[in-house]
Order: sequence, then C-alpha cells, then structure tokens
Amino acid sequence: MQRAETGLQSHQWHAGMSPIDRNRGFSLVEVMVVIVIIGIATAAISVSITPRPGEALRLDARELAQRLSAAQQEVRIDGRLIVWQPRGDGYYFARGTWAGVPGSVVPTVSTAGDLDEFPRDDVLRPRQWRIRPVEVVPARPLVLTSEWMGLPWQLELRSGNDTATIVRDGTGGFRAE
Repeated sequence: MQRAETGLQSHQWHAGMSPIDRNRGFSLVEVMVVIVIIGIATAAISVSITPRPGEALRLDARELAQRLSAAQQEVRIDGRLIVWQPRGDGYYFARGTWAGVPGSVVPTVSTAGDLDEFPRDDVLRPRQWRIRPVEVVPARPLVLTSEWMGLPWQLELRSGNDTATIVRDGTGGFRAE
C-alpha cells in the first residue's frame, strides 16, 4: 500500500509543478533541429568562402592593371622610362637612374649599373603572383613611356585553364578583363 501512495505522491508532485519547472531542459527533437540548422549555416558559409576557380588570377590582373597605370603616371611626372618585367614567380618594375653628363646641366637617364626597382615604393615594388605558375603572353618586357597616346596592346596571364587579360587602350588607360 505504501508503494501505491509513493507512486501517487510522485504523480501529484509532477502534476502540481508549474510549466516552467517542467520545461527545464531541451527535448532530443529540439537539440536535433538546432544541430541541423547549424550544419546548414556552416555549409552555406563554407561554400561562399571557397574561392572561385581563377579568382586569384583575375585579382592579380586587376591589381597589375592599377600598378601599370600608376607606373605610367610616374613616367609622365618623372620623365624616365619604366619597364615592367615578368619573372618566374612574379614581376617587377624598373627604371634607369639619373646620371650627370659632363659639360651639361641636363642629366640623362642611364641604364648602366643599378636600376631602380622601387624596393620601398608600396605600389611599384616587386610582387609575387598569388598562384603559381603564371604564364605571361607575350613574355617580353613592357616599356612605359611618357606618351599620352599609343598603340593599344594586351597582356594575358594564364594559369592552368584560367586566363585573365590586361588591356591598354590607345589613350593610355589600363583595364583587366
């Protein structure tokens, strides 16, 4: 008999509890729903973070077009030619140095000896490609002059199946495509 009373008292105790006391924890279904939501959110974030194929190459092309434009402006201000040269893992800009001419007050640009490769210039300093290897077509140096108008040309960057193109139009503007 005592056993039945104990069970009855236990049942009455649960029945007399307030709804807040009865819902102290989470049910298994609620926990599973939260885990599924977290999983879906994590998958969506990882898909959006994953770079698209060729994005690094296109970013290199956009930045190179901006740097070529800055180098072109530097030539127009300073008067010395600047050469852009690709190399195995990246590229660099270089220009001749001013040299005095005996008997003249006007210096000339000299390419004998050390060239200025802009080691402390944040825009024109030597750079590395984000991905490797990068093939540059045509693989020859580009000479930037102070001329405002010139022949249009294009430069292709290739890495695997990806290609990015830098175009210089006839008015001296650069853009990446």
